Amino acid sequence: MDPSNARWRKSTRSGASGGNCVEVADNLPGAVGVRDSKDPAGPTLTFAPAAWRSFVELTRTGDPTT
Repeated sequence: MDPSNARWRKSTRSGASGGNCVEVADNLPGAVGVRDSKDPAGPTLTFAPAAWRSFVELTRTGDPTT
């Protein structure tokens, strides 16, 4: 993944103060990048889009069978 073309976004629930947030870049071909919003130059985790969708769905539902 080349993060130089990433469009990073934070959750709308992160609030104005920044806080403890992650940023997600889902505009990259074949990958979803995740990084710490407090350290944008730091390391980036990379997930396959299907794995990221599964993670997001599980955090919404709390049901690992969905």
